[in-house]
Amino acid sequence: MYPNPSDISRITCIGAGPIGGGWTAYFLARGYDVTVYLHDPAEEPAFRAILKTAWISLTSLGLATGASLDRLSVSYNLEDAVKDAEFIQESVPENLELKRALYAKLGEIVPPAVVICSSTSGLMMTDIQTTCDTPERTVIGHPFNPPYLLPLVEIIGGKKTSPDAVAWTSAFYEIAGKAPLVMKKEIPGFIATRLQEALWREALHMVANGEATATDIDVALMNGPAPRMAVQGHCLAYHVCSGKGGMAASFDQFGPALKLPWTRLEAPELTRELRDTMVEGCDEIADGRSFEELAAIRDREIVAVLAAIRASRVVDPGGNDA
Repeated sequence: MYPNPSDISRITCIGAGPIGGGWTAYFLARGYDVTVYLHDPAEEPAFRAILKTAWISLTSLGLATGASLDRLSVSYNLEDAVKDAEFIQESVPENLELKRALYAKLGEIVPPAVVICSSTSGLMMTDIQTTCDTPERTVIGHPFNPPYLLPLVEIIGGKKTSPDAVAWTSAFYEIAGKAPLVMKKEIPGFIATRLQEALWREALHMVANGEATATDIDVALMNGPAPRMAVQGHCLAYHVCSGKGGMAASFDQFGPALKLPWTRLEAPELTRELRDTMVEGCDEIADGRSFEELAAIRDREIVAVLAAIRASRVVDPGGNDA
């Protein structure tokens, strides 16, 4: 039913904010023809500014063959904007009724073989697709901001979404250079946003209680977990941090601390099943590599990340980082 993902060449982006503009820049940099739909001509200056900013980084990273800003078209008419689309990325504001109305319209004017993805960061496709006559091709394609740099796209359909549409979406994003993550279940906030929000809630607790400032929190993250997370996710980091014992040793050593009052987030029950699931999951990520191999990879890549960050920082004449 759906075209070969490798054959897609014309994309329509709906929305002109940081996400919609970021997606537009990214697809242009990958060599696609992109039409962007803007609701109001007054949105265009801000949209162009986003595009200009994104293009600097995208050019530095390397553009695909044939990539050009000249392959962009801007339309203020929705039907004109989608008439030749082979894929649609929707990034309108996080308003359920607004999205429902939009998907009702798109269901009428867009051919059924065209997949429509929503960039929503918290709404569920089951709720969005209720007024769409062709809900089977509507999928969540949630990027991480800025979408022109961060590769993650979380993918999940709604109750009426076809599994074929989800599989097609994953294949398309991979061809487009993204890191697609197909979720097991439809949950509010998806995976990355929920993890980010847990960290955010804990940070706000510390600030509210006078235990840390915003600067303290950012210094702690930027010089601690953040560089490591760029090369090892949270689960693999715990698998490696306890040496040869791996996740089993980390879980047994640090797991009970989750019940201590130094965290404000309620911890799950530390069942044997949860422990074993985490151990098995980290063994899968490790893929047979030893602690020494994983630690060496981690350290080498963290050094590379830190060196890149330092090299990219601008130093003002007074010798201060800008």
